Amino acid sequence: MAVKQYTLNGGRGAFCKIINYGGIVTELHVPDKNGKLDDVVLGFDDLAGYLGPQPYFGAICGRFANRIAKGKFTLDGKAYSLAINNGPNALHGGLKGFDKVVWRSTQGHSKNGETLKLEYTSADGEEGYPGKLKVTIFYTFTPLNDLCIDYLAATDKATPVNLTNHSYFNLAGAGSGDVLSHELMLNAANYTPTDDTLIPTGEIKSVKGTPFDFTSPKAIGRDIEQLYAQPHRGYDHNFVLNNQNKEFAMIARVTEPNSGRVMEVMTNEPGVQLYTANFLGDTQGKAGKIYKQYGALCLETQHYPDSVNHPNFPSVILRPGEEYRTTTIYRFPK
Repeated sequence: MAVKQYTLNGGRGAFCKIINYGGIVTELHVPDKNGKLDDVVLGFDDLAGYLGPQPYFGAICGRFANRIAKGKFTLDGKAYSLAINNGPNALHGGLKGFDKVVWRSTQGHSKNGETLKLEYTSADGEEGYPGKLKVTIFYTFTPLNDLCIDYLAATDKATPVNLTNHSYFNLAGAGSGDVLSHELMLNAANYTPTDDTLIPTGEIKSVKGTPFDFTSPKAIGRDIEQLYAQPHRGYDHNFVLNNQNKEFAMIARVTEPNSGRVMEVMTNEPGVQLYTANFLGDTQGKAGKIYKQYGALCLETQHYPDSVNHPNFPSVILRPGEEYRTTTIYRFPK
């Protein structure tokens, strides 16, 4: 299948570009307070950049986004082993996760805006996961400057499923510096602490009195130094969203003071991974710009990392006859 790039147009000239390789959002142009458009997602100018080693810029991650401890889990009494591709753990679906496949793609329109439908069937045993999993993803870009992502999946065997988009956002414009002055609010009173390999310990802990308290808006860089000595080198943590009843709700708001750009995030997922590009270092991106550490933030809506090994976490197991369905919107208010 050929790799194609699609453009979805929104309002006031705003638009995004997506390729069917990895379902990658390659560009997202939205207005600032004066109406000036700028591209606010990190990425590359051509396909070659995405084919080489890179940190999942803009991609769909699956079959299981985030980490699984030691690449092992047991489901219905059977043990499964996955590829180890992140220290001692499995990350983002394996050596060839959904970020590295070419999806069947169809561009169209819906009542909400221009759409791109992506489809992929993951074979039974692919990357060590059980069951043939049929996945459909709809990207919609609306006249309200909402980038809406609908995820659907069905399986013929019980299997863990956890899908997300891994866009790296800088609301001042991709490659324009760090995001430490961006102000962030998260509707999350708790988070999941991790061990030295970034795997949750199983505890759900209050953010109160910690660097993880974003319940009121604060600059991302205000408390980040407290995490420098840890293996994370910044924020790379799952936040337990206050909305745990699968209702659709706003869970985050990001503001960039100089441009006035705002991004609101809405989802019906129970968690969001805040990642501050801690391991991004001197990567040449679009227009020759150099992306550096803390040059973006990711808000990956999903179930919690390593959920397959923590019975107290919301279940990620999809069974035959069930439908996996979740939606996330990244909104850029005019």
